[in-house]
Amino acid sequence: MRAPTRWSAIIKLTHYSERTKELIPFAPRALIVVMVQVASSLFTLRREMVEIGRRMYERGLVVAAEGNISARLPEGNILITPAGFCKGRMNPEDMVVVTPEGKRVQGNNRASTELGMHLTALGKRPDVRAAVHAHPPYATAFAVAGIPLADCILPEVVATLGGVPLADYATPSTPQVGASIERYLDKFDAFLLKNHGVLTLGPDLESAFRKMETVERFAQIIHLARSLGTVDEMTCKQVNDLLALTHNLHSRFSGAETPVCGHCHVGTGPSPSNMPSGYGS
Repeated sequence: MRAPTRWSAIIKLTHYSERTKELIPFAPRALIVVMVQVASSLFTLRREMVEIGRRMYERGLVVAAEGNISARLPEGNILITPAGFCKGRMNPEDMVVVTPEGKRVQGNNRASTELGMHLTALGKRPDVRAAVHAHPPYATAFAVAGIPLADCILPEVVATLGGVPLADYATPSTPQVGASIERYLDKFDAFLLKNHGVLTLGPDLESAFRKMETVERFAQIIHLARSLGTVDEMTCKQVNDLLALTHNLHSRFSGAETPVCGHCHVGTGPSPSNMPSGYGS
């Protein structure tokens, strides 16, 4: 028995088994609704991933085939960009769906070689649903120089990211990359990867991408300020006042305490992933 033609798009997008295809005409309405929702979510995420890749490429955050993007699907699988593709030239059908263990279940392309890093980040942080990895020039320069972006200097960075720690060097495309960020995963949403690039996390693709932009702009400003001769850090009181303000303004975004300033050891605001993406705009 073959499923009716009207179900073909849903079957293709949700990647159900042959047995499920046979049962679709007799499926309960609730199951049909779930299948439509899954298909719709996957279709939307594919298109959004294409757009994020295009913006990364056009803004110089990646070149050639650099970078990768992932998102958690409602049923738990992971949608990720394909290996070897220019992020500014992708199509929705190029994306790959893998299980949380990394097994490909949909797509004709090979998943990104940095799949392991994405699986680690998404697996360790249930609040995170998207990850963006890129090689933005200024932030990557700090990673190459071995300088974390951890000082409290710009209020928006303090309030939305807390800081950007530097993960130990790990050979790209190996399990060691994921292992290098594990010690920071419960406290931060952005990471410099030593001699490699930047990884940012968020509750959705847009948020993860905005954090990548924020990290790069922060690095650029610090570089320019240092070229002028001095960089004035915020005082501990200023940091505390800022975090108290953001906590009061966004108290509904409750979460774990966020360590921001290594010197003051303060952190009373909501966790970065729970902060609204438009804060400071």
